[in-house]
Amino acid sequence: MSNASITSPQLLMQQMSIHTEMAKGAINVGPNPRDFGFQPASFSELMKQKVSEINADQNASSALVRAVDSGQSSDLVGAMVASQKASLSFSAMIQIRNRLVQAFDDVMKMPI
Repeated sequence: MSNASITSPQLLMQQMSIHTEMAKGAINVGPNPRDFGFQPASFSELMKQKVSEINADQNASSALVRAVDSGQSSDLVGAMVASQKASLSFSAMIQIRNRLVQAFDDVMKMPI
């Protein structure tokens, strides 16, 4: 029992000294992404990228369905899978937009 009571304060002191060094900046917890030339994208850039990807999925789906309709392709299953993928990604984008608009409205309704 006395051994556990001795090690516990010692462990606490070690943890406190580690946290103190981390707070001073002497110890880095993990690599900084900026050290490797990586800049995190802004939210608007990410949204633009995703919207353009969804648009590309929609265009590819339309092209596959058009090819099947005109008889240039017999890949009906591929066209339907692409169509469903495009539809699902578009629905997800609409849900994300709705949540963002709802969050904005909630923030605007907050009393100051």
